[in-house]
Amino acid sequence: MKKRNFAVVALVIVMLLSICACGSPKQSETKNNDTTPVTADSQSIGLTGVGNARELGGYTTTDGKTVKRGLLLRSAALSNATEDDIKRLGEVFHLSKVIDLRMNRETEAQPDPEIPGARNIHLGIIDEQLIAERAAALDSSELAGIDPDDKIGKLKLAMKLGILGEQMYVNFLSGNQGKENYKKMFEELLSTPEGESLLFHCTQGKDRTGCAAMLILSALGVDEDTILEDFMLTNTYNSKLIESERKLLIENGYEGEELQTLMIAMDEVDSEYMQIALDWLKETYGSVKGYITKELGITDEQIKALKNKYLE
Repeated sequence: MKKRNFAVVALVIVMLLSICACGSPKQSETKNNDTTPVTADSQSIGLTGVGNARELGGYTTTDGKTVKRGLLLRSAALSNATEDDIKRLGEVFHLSKVIDLRMNRETEAQPDPEIPGARNIHLGIIDEQLIAERAAALDSSELAGIDPDDKIGKLKLAMKLGILGEQMYVNFLSGNQGKENYKKMFEELLSTPEGESLLFHCTQGKDRTGCAAMLILSALGVDEDTILEDFMLTNTYNSKLIESERKLLIENGYEGEELQTLMIAMDEVDSEYMQIALDWLKETYGSVKGYITKELGITDEQIKALKNKYLE
């Protein structure tokens, strides 16, 4: 296939981020400690048409405060939200803003619904132009055995382009577009009216959204163990989907490291991926807060205002 075709493929790759439906909440839980429960039940926001739909409320901080309930919401794409979901977000959670972290082509393919009283804000984290340039630079040897028209082929191509893989969270956080729009996310959090909620999401609600949740919880002072357990809740919400995908891949001959890499590219998460990002943030900036202040430019005064707004 000619290089120019792969530049087109790079823009089509957004399809791979939505090729799998997201799972529904289950009743199982993960265990953390006596003061900060991390469970699917405690964090669910009760949506039926939206996958991985939960909140950051209820977690305790290292100084003994608690993240307020019902204000910081996260999910997978909202395109399949039911009428009841939309009503619930508006009437129960008083939703003010929807932060969409997806690429342009993802938002065009599956646009967010209009929710009365809420403003849709697009803050894409992945630089699509950079991905297209990387695709155009690939040579035939790097593309050997990859069929871009095949579902697994799309995933493998995305790995080569840096969209997926164990360094992907570092790439989100270090890229110029990621830095710019995670900064804007914090500014939107700060300007959200008191008592109204903000929801942030990507397609599967696990990677770009997972990094956003990690940054917000870190800024509020939630400990790293709780942040990682919150991150891993995706596997509880998506458990049935993950089980069926793993079975299908095994039936098609995938095993070992390749199997696990593909599962994470689809609907599963691995704590090691987030730990890699956390370690990079600490090594590069001293702490996650150091990244937020030094790289994103969120001031100590703004972090204090964030805590005043979202902690009790």
